[in-house]
Amino acid sequence: MLLVTWLAGLAAFVGAVLAKWEGRAGTLFKQRFVHGVVAAGGGILLAAVMYALLPEANKYLSVWSVAAAFIGGGVTFCIIDEWLAKKMSRASQLLAMLLDFVPEALSLGAMFAVNPSFGMLLALFIGLQNFPEGFNAFRELEDSKVSARRRLVGFFLVSFVGPIAALAGYYWLGDFLQTTAVIMAAASGGILYLIFQDIAPESTMRRHWTPPLGAVIGFVVGMVGHQLLAG
Repeated sequence: MLLVTWLAGLAAFVGAVLAKWEGRAGTLFKQRFVHGVVAAGGGILLAAVMYALLPEANKYLSVWSVAAAFIGGGVTFCIIDEWLAKKMSRASQLLAMLLDFVPEALSLGAMFAVNPSFGMLLALFIGLQNFPEGFNAFRELEDSKVSARRRLVGFFLVSFVGPIAALAGYYWLGDFLQTTAVIMAAASGGILYLIFQDIAPESTMRRHWTPPLGAVIGFVVGMVGHQLLAG
């Protein structure tokens, strides 16, 4: 559990390394690539909501409870996103990544206590979505005064948040599946908000139609991963 959770968090570091290697999107090809990566992250996030988080939440909560937690998560992320835009705009993508990574890792730890197969599926989704989020967050911080090396060290250290949160979920939430379901439903609402607020607008280019195909590819990756692990 600790290993797969750490690897899921490390995917953000790998995305940041790729962003450093890729450099600024000066050419048209690079611009299309960057927008495609953003779109792929949105597709994977949507697949995680549809195939992992919400279906599992529906097993332990009524439809009205899921709906309330879902809306509550979206509203919470909206408030935090607005605050970040005013106070810490350069770090908003990084903090947004942590906002959905921590509750997902908590849920992952709780699920490993009762259903290791689903825990593996959730870890796969977390890793897949963290890669493009790390890529985007590193690029967002390019204009800051923090050096590239220090940014990469920060992303590497962030990867250890996952195992800590997973341990907390495993020992504290394993016997409280309804609480875990609320967390997953709230995270789903927050993720959907982030998709339409931050990811979808950044995935398009004027007079270029191929970058949004990344969303299709990302969703298919998530769908296939679900089918392979769920049998």
